[in-house]
This record gives sequence, structure tokens and C-alpha cells, in this order.
Amino acid sequence: MDYIKKLSRFIVPYKRYGYLNIFFNVLYALFSTLAMVSLMPMINVLFGETEKLTIKPVYKGIKELKSFGEDYLNYFVTTTNESDGPQQTLLYMIILIISLFLLKNIFNYLALFFITFLRNGVLKDLRDSIYNKVLTLPISYYSEKKKGDIIARISGDVNEVKNSLLAVLELIVKEPLTIVFAIVTMFTISMKLTIFVFLFIPVAGLIISRIGKSLKKKSNRVQTEQGVFLSTLEETLSGLKVIKGFNSEKRFNDKFQASTNRFYNFSNVLMNRQNLASPASEFLGIATIAALLWYGGSMVLIENSLSGGAFITYMALAYQILTPAKAISKASYKVKAGNAAADRVLEIIETPSLLEDKPNAKVKTDFTSDIKLNNISFKYENDLVLKNFTLQVPKGKSVALVGQSGSGKSTIANLVTRFYDVNEGSITIDGENIKDITKHSLRGLMGLVTQDSILFNDSIKNNLLLGKEDATDEEIIEALNIANAWEFVKDLPNGIDTNIGDSGGKLSGGQQQRLSIARAVLKNPPIMILDEATSALDTESERLVQDALENMMKNRTSIVIAHRLSTIQSADQIVVMQKGEIAEQGTHAELIAKNGVYKKLVDMQSFE
Repeated sequence: MDYIKKLSRFIVPYKRYGYLNIFFNVLYALFSTLAMVSLMPMINVLFGETEKLTIKPVYKGIKELKSFGEDYLNYFVTTTNESDGPQQTLLYMIILIISLFLLKNIFNYLALFFITFLRNGVLKDLRDSIYNKVLTLPISYYSEKKKGDIIARISGDVNEVKNSLLAVLELIVKEPLTIVFAIVTMFTISMKLTIFVFLFIPVAGLIISRIGKSLKKKSNRVQTEQGVFLSTLEETLSGLKVIKGFNSEKRFNDKFQASTNRFYNFSNVLMNRQNLASPASEFLGIATIAALLWYGGSMVLIENSLSGGAFITYMALAYQILTPAKAISKASYKVKAGNAAADRVLEIIETPSLLEDKPNAKVKTDFTSDIKLNNISFKYENDLVLKNFTLQVPKGKSVALVGQSGSGKSTIANLVTRFYDVNEGSITIDGENIKDITKHSLRGLMGLVTQDSILFNDSIKNNLLLGKEDATDEEIIEALNIANAWEFVKDLPNGIDTNIGDSGGKLSGGQQQRLSIARAVLKNPPIMILDEATSALDTESERLVQDALENMMKNRTSIVIAHRLSTIQSADQIVVMQKGEIAEQGTHAELIAKNGVYKKLVDMQSFE
């Protein structure tokens, strides 16, 4: 029940299917017992043990239901034997048995039919919920987590939860009811024999519970290891060029095989523990049946307190308990495995986001004044990347950030777009703290071109439409022209509808970056952030793109993070950064005249 409580919000939308499943499972359990009980009159007819009754019995209330049922059946068999003969009576008994077994199986199918909608619905909603959380969690979350582990949770773990949902309902409804109905009927046939059976049940239950005690822990270990080798696979696919370039195939192969070996060993332990459930419960069941044969047989042969038909029916009911008992044993293991999987899935879903919008966050639709970084400090882990950093970017002006790697340039872009929050100080747009603005509207004011051109396995058109969903083909072509990308796009087999492959792998680095710039151009935001946007371009591509960037930046507020100083000479202000602080600032000409840090950087690049 604790497991169902964990998943209750995902189960509630499909609860009607759960109720229908329970309803038909009740009917299944009832007719399973009736089907077995129906064997008794057939055996009695075969061996002539039916009590002859020629007077039609009268129903005297629910307390007398059992004796009324037996008397009516005896009356029916007696009168049918006299009128149609015993063979015809046997045929009627066979039709009764077939009908009851047919109804039992129909109800079983209907129970499974409706539970399918609940299981697959919960599966869908869990996956949707995890994916939505993946999109909303801050980028900092993924610097600590392995991507393969998240993939394992959204695929394997969620599937484990789906499978265990059926096991839960079998565990609490179907199989227990089947056992209850069978035991109640067994009591009505022989209370003495049933009490004898109950002496064996606690022993069997204790043995089975000991087998399954550590299953959740073992299952969690298997699922965690699956995340490890999926992470290795994801990293391998992302970095295949580097792996091959550095002849590291063996190293990564060994790493992957070490993980799959651990998975193999953990899975063997888990599966063998699960596999022990069925033979253990079956052996315990057969031991119970053997005791029944000895004790019940003496009641039939020696005491004559039980008829042969009643004893055979009793044995059939006792054996019928074995199947649901084994199913409960297996289901309990599935629930433990599902419980471990649910914990891993819910861990992601319930992870609080440190970058949630405030309840009263404003929607900002325009940009009128400036961007200010007010005495901000920031650290990713322990060491400060920015220290008491202050900067103003007036509307319509371009500010370039330059400096050595690790000086904090790209961190500025991450903070202005609120991928991370500052530790101290504040960032304002038009005097409003960006923490008081919805992230969606804040980023709606900004266009972003990163150092790594991030493209998706789709057409050029669909990649650009991320910038403006309702853009026309003419607007897309115009954006491609501004980014000097149309010259190669028009020669592709399907033009803007050409698929560019995984991460744009069918294009050169320069072409990929020009598409990234075209995407930002199409969005046409008032603020543009270029994070080393030309660093991946060759000299020819850089010339093509630089003109486009300068045209795009005219009368637009721009924050340009640059490695190549030749690309930012026309910036309104250049800020030289060293170890998270401002070393110098001014125009290109002013900084050259100072003959300081900037001049040294320019001279070094000129020499190169």
C-alpha cells in the first residue's frame, strides 16, 4: 500500500480502470472456486454417490443456502437420471463445468483488459513527468548527474514500475480473493481437514518471506548499474572522434565491460533469488497436498466422514490455492523491484528546482533601458569564478568580454540568461531584478549563440523554427542570408528541408555555426548574447559571419564573449577580465593606448 501511495497521483487519473479490474478480478476469483466445486456433482454422478432426492427443496434463507444448493443439485441429478438417464445427466454436468470455466477466463481477460489502460497510462504520465522535469531542472543539476542514469530511469525503471502495477493488484485483490473463496469453500466441505491445512501455511509464509527480504536492495543495485553502462554508452557516442583519435577504444571498451560484468553478476543474484520463489512455494504446496492426501484419505477410507467426490473436489481446491500462492510470491518480488524503481523515478520528479519562478514573478515583454550586473559574485563549487563584478550594458550598445580561459567570461552569459543564479549581488534589466521576472519571458528577450553550435537531428527549417515557431519560409531564408548561410543551404538536396543529421553532423563546423547564428537572427530579440560565436569557424567562414554579426548587432544590445579579438574591435565597450574581475575596460583604441593587458592579448594573437 505504501508503494501505491507513492504513485497515487499517477494512478488517480486512471482509477476507473483500476476499479473495473478489481470488479472483474472478484468475479474471476469467485468463478475459479465455483468451477472447481462443479467437479463434485460430476464425480458423484460418475461413481453413483449422489444422494437421491425426489422432493424439490424450498429456499429458507441465506443461512440455509449451502444445504439448499446441495439439495437442489441432488434433486436435479435424481430427477434427470430417472427421466433422461445418467449419461444425459453427466452431459449437463460437463456443460456446467465448461460454462463456469469459460466465465472464469472471460472475467480474467476483462480484468487484464482494463488494467492495461491503467498500467500504460501511468507509464506514459511517469515518462512525461520525468521529461518535463528534465527540461525544468537547472543546468547545474546535470553537471552532477550522469545522463545515462537519467535515460535508464526514464526507460528501464519506469517500465519496471509498469510491470509491478499489475503485480500489486494481483497481490492485493486477485490472488488473495481466489485463496479466500477457495478456503471458505474448503471449510464448508470439511472444517477438520481445513484446520489441518492451516498448520502448514505459517511455515510456508515464513520461508518465502525470508527469500524475498533483500530483494529491493538487490534490485536497486541492478538498476543503478544499468545507469552506469548507459552513461558510458552516451559518452562514447558523443565523443567517438576523440576516443578514436586518441586510440582509446580499449580503455572505453574495458570500462563498459567492467560495468556490464557488474550488471551481469548483480542480475544473476537478483534473478536467482526471484527464481527460487516458484520452486520453493511449489514444493511447500506439494508438501501440503501430500499431508492432505494422507490425512484426508484416512477420513474417506477409514472414518467414512467424507465422500470421494467431496475429497477430490477438496484436493482440487487445495491445489488451486497453490497457483495464486506462487503468484503472490512472484508478485511480492515484482513489487519490491518496482518499489526500488519507483524510488529512483520519483527522486528525479521530486527534486526541487532552485531556479523556480517566484509566485508573483512578472512577465517582461520589452527592453527599454539597460542591463546591470551589480557587484555580483558567483562560484560553481568552492572557488569564486566572479568576485564583486559590476558592469552596465546600455540599450543599443555592444559590450565585449575578453580574457584568458577561466576568467569568467562564459559565466556572465550563464548568469544573464539565468541558467545559474548569482551567489551575491544582483542582475537587473530596466532596473528589475531578473529573479523577479519569469524565466520564459526573460529568455524571450534574448538570442543566444554558443561556442558549441547545438543543432538537432532534424531539418534546417525545424532547427531555425526554435527561434520563431510561426516564421515563414521567406523569413527563414532572409535569416539564412543575414548569417551568410543561404549560400550553402540553397545547394543542399532539399534546401531548408534537408535533414542535417545528429548534432548537425552532415555539415562542417562553420556551416553549423552559421545556422546557429541564423536561428538567433530569426528570433530577432532585443538582446543578443554571443558566447565565442565565431571560435569554431575557419578564417573564410569567420569573414562571412563577422559581417553578418555586425549587421545583426547594429542598434541591438549585445554581450559578446570573444576569443578572437579581431571580431570585437568595433564593440562600444571592451571589458578585459582576469580571474573573475575587471582588469581594464574601454574602446579598442583606448585599450591599445593604455598598453596594458588588452594590448598584450592583441600582440599575442597578432603574433600567432
